[in-house]
Amino acid sequence: MALPQVKIGRSRPAPGPSRWHERLRDYAYLVRLHRPIGIFLLMWPALWALWLAGEGHPPWTIVLIFVSGVVLMRSAGCAINDYADRDFDGHVARTNQRPLATGAVSPGEAVAVFMVLSLVAFALVLLLNWQTVALSVVALVLTLVYPFMKRFTHVPQLFLGAAFGWAIPMAYMAVGGAIPAIAWILFGATLIWALIYDTQYAMVDREDDLRIGIKSTAILFGNQDRLVIGLLQILMLGLLSWVGVLAGRGVWFYGGLVVAAGFSVYQQWLTRNRMPRACFEAFLNNNYFGMAVFVGLVLDYAVGG
Repeated sequence: MALPQVKIGRSRPAPGPSRWHERLRDYAYLVRLHRPIGIFLLMWPALWALWLAGEGHPPWTIVLIFVSGVVLMRSAGCAINDYADRDFDGHVARTNQRPLATGAVSPGEAVAVFMVLSLVAFALVLLLNWQTVALSVVALVLTLVYPFMKRFTHVPQLFLGAAFGWAIPMAYMAVGGAIPAIAWILFGATLIWALIYDTQYAMVDREDDLRIGIKSTAILFGNQDRLVIGLLQILMLGLLSWVGVLAGRGVWFYGGLVVAAGFSVYQQWLTRNRMPRACFEAFLNNNYFGMAVFVGLVLDYAVGG
């Protein structure tokens, strides 16, 4: 669907000494450092996997590499996402002030930021074993492909979930040199989690997306969106419980899942009227869901043995 060109923003003179702070601010907005929710949603599954793979004692150097990689790759993902959506963001109320939409950052600059951040993240991965380095190539491809999927499928969230969840097999390979079945179950839970929170996110933009021809699960599910999300929440909690059984976890871990289930119920309450602001709050609340699972896991290894 062809969209009219949106000419918003200011002309950009060549950067001088007094403008570098403005350029850095624009780049920070491009990679959403002011909105760290994406970092958290990518970080929690990685930390789940590291703690499980390390049986409560993952090597701290590996943890530091993964946390740094999460920040870098989420930032790179934001840059390439805005490049992919540069013809759409100006038509959506929530995104029309993003740097590419306003002209503060050029498409070429966004691609350059993506490449630089990806290369730095790859340099970090080179500190790990060669199998993890090989898996990181898949992560890069998923990060590059996901932003374009909303043009072709109503379930781009599956690609987002794969991109966010790929840290799980990487973590197991980095810590233990293998990817056991439990890692793929945890990966499946993370894939479902992305369907949950990104559908809530897409519910915010549903009217704008329908108008400009963007596809999403919020549009696909229609009036059954909350029901489908609820079923997915139950399925995810079931998979996480299965992970706990296979890992021999105890009461603290399952206590964390109970708290996480409470957040799922709260998200359902928030979205009961499908108001955009409340749907966005439900999306943000998933940070606490992931945190509850992680805290339960840490306590279970530390206290429960």
